[in-house]
Amino acid sequence: MIRVLVAEDQSAVRAGLVLILNSAPDVEVVGEAADGEQAVALARELRPDLVLMDVQMPRLDGVAATRIVVGERLADVLVLTTFDLDEYVFGALRAGAAGFLLKNTDAKDLLTAVRTVAGGAGIVAPAVTRRLIAEFAAKPVREPGADPAVLRELTRREREVLSCLGQGLSNAAVAEQLDMAEATVKTHVSRLLGKLGLRSRVQAAVLAQELGI
Repeated sequence: MIRVLVAEDQSAVRAGLVLILNSAPDVEVVGEAADGEQAVALARELRPDLVLMDVQMPRLDGVAATRIVVGERLADVLVLTTFDLDEYVFGALRAGAAGFLLKNTDAKDLLTAVRTVAGGAGIVAPAVTRRLIAEFAAKPVREPGADPAVLRELTRREREVLSCLGQGLSNAAVAEQLDMAEATVKTHVSRLLGKLGLRSRVQAAVLAQELGI
């Protein structure tokens, strides 16, 4: 079972998310939070596999909550956002969110995203990906880790895998493109994240975009 904590301040939206998640035989909603502080407290108490996190919440916003949850390794975080990207999304990205979904995502895609992130991969809604890339192209947001020199820490294979992540490829797609086992891809992803000091493959994808690889 994939144990999920739902953090959303709008009760009607939260109830809908819980209904969808509990309809799946392999997903269980173990807690509900109406604000960021409650989300962090419940994550510490319940240790879910994944937190479905709204970015705009009272008391403690989703970005700050994500930073704490990921920083304490309490769970993976899948962020819910509106279509219009803003600094909340970029903040959540830097905080280590494993993926981004639009609030109007249908039930099937929501469950797929939850399973994907719970399985150790990242996911970004196509519309969000396009806006992220457009935003970075128009106004690059350089983090200290975006120095091209960081690539010297990676092996040739790890750089190839990083390039694939920048294209938004799944582990299976990377394995096919680079002609290697999917388990080997997972190992390379884990190692390059550690070397680059990144918290998620989504961060790695954006870094690859920033470095133009």
